[in-house]
Amino acid sequence: MNTDPGVLVVGASAAGLTVAEALRRLGYTGTLRLVGQEPHLPYDRPPLSKEFLTGTWTAKRAMLREPAELDALGADLVLGRKAERLDPEAHVVELDDGRRLSYGTLVVATGLVPRRLPMTRDLAGVHVLRTLDDATALRRELLTARRIAVIGAGVLGCEIAATTRTLGLDVTLIDPVPVVMARQIGAELGALAATLHEQHGVRLRTGTAVARLTDVAGRVSTVELTSGESVPVDLVAVAVGSVPATAWLTESGLTLNDGLLCDSRCRASTDVYAVGDVARWHHQVMGTDIRLENRTNATQQALAVASRILGDDSPYAPIPYFWTDQYDVKLQIHGTIPTGARIRPVDGEPGAGRFAAIAELGGIPTAAIGWNHPRGVLAARRQLADALRPL
Repeated sequence: MNTDPGVLVVGASAAGLTVAEALRRLGYTGTLRLVGQEPHLPYDRPPLSKEFLTGTWTAKRAMLREPAELDALGADLVLGRKAERLDPEAHVVELDDGRRLSYGTLVVATGLVPRRLPMTRDLAGVHVLRTLDDATALRRELLTARRIAVIGAGVLGCEIAATTRTLGLDVTLIDPVPVVMARQIGAELGALAATLHEQHGVRLRTGTAVARLTDVAGRVSTVELTSGESVPVDLVAVAVGSVPATAWLTESGLTLNDGLLCDSRCRASTDVYAVGDVARWHHQVMGTDIRLENRTNATQQALAVASRILGDDSPYAPIPYFWTDQYDVKLQIHGTIPTGARIRPVDGEPGAGRFAAIAELGGIPTAAIGWNHPRGVLAARRQLADALRPL
């Protein structure tokens, strides 16, 4: 009789699935279980704000693996169930249906929960975009809508604005921060992104906040801004950020601080690891605790955690990387762009449609940037890696 509690992965999206696949590839033959809150098979999230919303991708195409591939993994896949609480001493996770799952090693991969504006609750026509069901509901209404307001001009909000504008909608992009995506890419690149959106006909309302939403018969009709302007709408997409999905861990005794806090090996406590958007870990080279919300880190960190579970004790210290596709532009950033950083072009010029650059702070490289320049950004990344050794 096999009594091995094995590895339990809570979260069955890209990070969680990658942990399971990497464990098998590295030779792990023990019990393996994945718990996913959604009823769907594991799928990819980045296409939801782009290809799926436009209709060029179906839900089936967004799936990460075919059913037969998941079956071959030899894992128990528990879908449509939410983790309610963790007892680390007993090595047990309790699900919302009352089941208690034992584990030898636990991997937390629960991701994020989108923030919602209190004023938008219970109004028809107001959407967030995190899950496949969210994207399906928004896509359905986009087919008949003419006007949309996107509240939040971070990366996700800008992607939704670009996609809906491509579909021919009248788009207003709203954010209290003066420059779009400034938190992620800095003011200089954010200004270029703002120009890109304006050139495609998006109305930017930055530096102003939402005062309230009005409705007609329970359906949103107007977004009123603190500037005094009223924006008539058929739909509203709220993209004002997300919070780590850690509510089920509040009584666990683990340290929660804008994510599940981990050491440099992504370990939150004995036999508990975290991966992906929910994980805040100590980056040994950067010398600080960080949390990354992007698809690349979800995969890289999952591979690292699988290796750590099987005995590797090296720190996880990647160069952060993310990309975004908006209109005909692919923006790629390796590293980080702190406030006050200077953008130094190394191939091409900003505003010319294609360039690679280095972000520098105090003369020290902090990021490699590619604007429609995949080859150039790789060359810039090599300069960044040399400056940040031992990365």
